[in-house]
Amino acid sequence: MGYLKFDKTLLINLEESLQRETLRTNRGGAYHSTTIVGCNTRKYHGLLVCPVPQLDSDNHVLLSSLDETIIQHGAEFNMGVHQYANYHFSPAGHKYIRQFEFEGIPRTIYRVGGVIMSKEKVFTAFENRILIKYTLLDAHSPTTLRLKPFLAFRNVNSLTYANPKADRNYTEIENGINTCMYKGYPDLHLQFSKPVNFVFQPDWYKDIEYSKEQERGFPFKEDLYVPGYFEMEIKKGESIYFSGGDTFIDPVLIAEKYDKESHTRTPRNSFYNCLKNSAQQFYFRPTENDAYLLAGYPWFKVRARDLFISMPGCSLAIDDPVRFEKLIHTAIPALRHFMEDGSPDKVIQEIDLPDVLLWAIWALQQYAKATSPTQCNENYGAVIQDIIQYIMDNKHPNLVLEPNGLLHSDGKDKAITWMNSTSEGKPIVPRSGYIVEFNALWYNALKFAAELAALKGDDKRVELLEQAATKTAASFVETFVNGYGYLYDYVDGNYIDWSVRPNMLFAVSLDYSPLNRSQKRTVLNIVTKELLTPKGIRSLSPKSEGYRPYYIGPQHERDLAYHQGTVWPWLLGFYLEAYIRLYQYSGLSFAERMLIGLDEEMNTHCIGSLSELFDGNPPFQSRGAISFAMNVSAILRVLKLLENYES
Repeated sequence: MGYLKFDKTLLINLEESLQRETLRTNRGGAYHSTTIVGCNTRKYHGLLVCPVPQLDSDNHVLLSSLDETIIQHGAEFNMGVHQYANYHFSPAGHKYIRQFEFEGIPRTIYRVGGVIMSKEKVFTAFENRILIKYTLLDAHSPTTLRLKPFLAFRNVNSLTYANPKADRNYTEIENGINTCMYKGYPDLHLQFSKPVNFVFQPDWYKDIEYSKEQERGFPFKEDLYVPGYFEMEIKKGESIYFSGGDTFIDPVLIAEKYDKESHTRTPRNSFYNCLKNSAQQFYFRPTENDAYLLAGYPWFKVRARDLFISMPGCSLAIDDPVRFEKLIHTAIPALRHFMEDGSPDKVIQEIDLPDVLLWAIWALQQYAKATSPTQCNENYGAVIQDIIQYIMDNKHPNLVLEPNGLLHSDGKDKAITWMNSTSEGKPIVPRSGYIVEFNALWYNALKFAAELAALKGDDKRVELLEQAATKTAASFVETFVNGYGYLYDYVDGNYIDWSVRPNMLFAVSLDYSPLNRSQKRTVLNIVTKELLTPKGIRSLSPKSEGYRPYYIGPQHERDLAYHQGTVWPWLLGFYLEAYIRLYQYSGLSFAERMLIGLDEEMNTHCIGSLSELFDGNPPFQSRGAISFAMNVSAILRVLKLLENYES
């Protein structure tokens, strides 16, 4: 078997196959996602899920699924799969699947008696369009292909139900139809590469269930509208192409577009290529002049902290500095607007959080290492120095530079760090005061800014920054280092948080650290003993009070566990960077071994990507969003680091 190939034994076992999902995205934020057997298990799944800006800022499911039926000698074999009550599946088309492969174009092989048919799917990069290629590989008698579209026309965060308001009208267009269920939505164009017969037979398929929503404690039953079905003859060796999009396409061009799109795909035939492909799926270009990274799929948007943490791995680590420059050139104006008048950005959410500016400098520091400090200084030196001065002048609404050189933030009533889960509007982990990673990032930013100032020969600026860094380092050690070999997570007045958390890692992994080598070693040892798992780093030690390792149950229960012991792969990236930084060449083999646990994830949950988080205890089940940018980015950075050492 290949790297991402699945055989009949696994596919017909729905306990296994329904846990494996696929994802393809485009630059506009639209996507196609389902399970490897084509059965939707989430309200977020669909063949065509795309933004509808005239309605809101969310994605919307237009085309939920497309059921295929093979007809021979009057006998019908339906290859669709839908779940109903009591774990009942009708039709049960998964029993006809013989193979599914995902290394290049997603390809499913069906066998029905003497009929063998392949189905391949492509989601176009710059249009909201799903293309499907059906090829009859073998048949011993005349064969008819029937296709039945299931329509939703609803927000991804809601469900739809049978109702009289749905518009059943449709218009015949070349080789297909277009239809629109509700006002405000675009027309859905369903077309084929050859003439097709459409039979208008409107009906609602009721109480289709989404098991993942049921697990999450959300409403999980939906009614989907089927306007009728398409039917056409298909000959042995013939390929028929289907297009579902929010714009019309000339049927003559469907096959050509399919071929062109399929040839641009990165093959997912290795761990690195899977992550590279996944990184490219987060690229978001709502306009020709703007470039962003979505925080994850299927429900995340552009978040400021995630953007800057993910930026280096999703561009520089895959040898694409131009992509980094496009991303940062979009982000810098948003940062400057915020610093000038506190204004939020329309696309980049949470730009006001106190550590965002620090992560922006860190991202630019990675650019300097990938290109050169001189180039970074020429392109971005001014904005780096402006951010430093903005913080030094105490202009940020929630980032105060104290006389001791440490940064202080108020996080009692609003979650301000990446540990941002809330309950009844209050932070579950109210990290406030002197926060360990904020101040590690601040020290690193001061030293990096001094490095750039030295390149320009600005001795006065260098002296100012170095003095500030020296003061910060001394206070950092005095405030955070304890007698047990690790760092306090945060210190707020007389309150000291003794929890063993991974945030102290950044004081070891960053280029400039206020800790000496001995302190770094003890911190890393504690993380290794209490937080390290095969899938990433725990958000809380099992020995600490409040440890909740399982991210399961209703939303409230999952919120309580979100940062109380769950495992995050993006932290493993910083851990391995710290480990290699400390142990150099002797740490390479350990880092390579640690990545094996994530390599195994390429064929589970979201095929070819990394999920948002994992349970804190064995078997470390994947949870949350099916594809998460910070995780993919961090592991790509580790792979790049290993490559640099080995070369």
